Amino acid sequence: MRQRAALTVVVGLTLAGAVIGGIWAVLAPSAHGVIALTRSGQRVQTYLGSESDHLFVAAALLVGLLTSMAVIAAVLVWQWRAHRGPLLATALWVGLVAAAGAAAGVGALLVHWHYGAVPFDTAPVTPDHRVFYYAEAPPVFFARGALQVATTLLFPAALGALTYALMAVATPRDDLGALPSLDRTPLGAGAPS
Repeated sequence: MRQRAALTVVVGLTLAGAVIGGIWAVLAPSAHGVIALTRSGQRVQTYLGSESDHLFVAAALLVGLLTSMAVIAAVLVWQWRAHRGPLLATALWVGLVAAAGAAAGVGALLVHWHYGAVPFDTAPVTPDHRVFYYAEAPPVFFARGALQVATTLLFPAALGALTYALMAVATPRDDLGALPSLDRTPLGAGAPS
């Protein structure tokens, strides 16, 4: 029964992460840039105004959405009273890592499908038309290094686990409140003297 509950949490969070990825793909701002041909015939690329800030904002937006989902998921999983404990806590953080991966994967797939790749080599710049404007797909990660990717995937899981742990620490009972209280006195019975 507890294994089924854990599997439900992992699958549910993974699906929720895919939905978050779709929402992120709609909300994330693209970065507008320009590819130009110099007088010497070289191609150069730059962003318009402060558009390069959108590359940071888009990745931060995904982390923010995943963090919000992690805290809400921890509270909802805690409400599943009969299954409280280490197995559900483990399912929570595994599910949140899977959710972050699903969100990043779905989000990246959708924005790449919508914007395509940056056309640096294929931009139609000629000596007559020296400038080509484009919109770059928002990134799901702050950088492509393994450490940055791992941090993006693990950060929401760490916050979800911390939220769950704080609720567990705040519970005065050893069984985390999962079982009915044993210290009930029958109705009408007086307090023991």
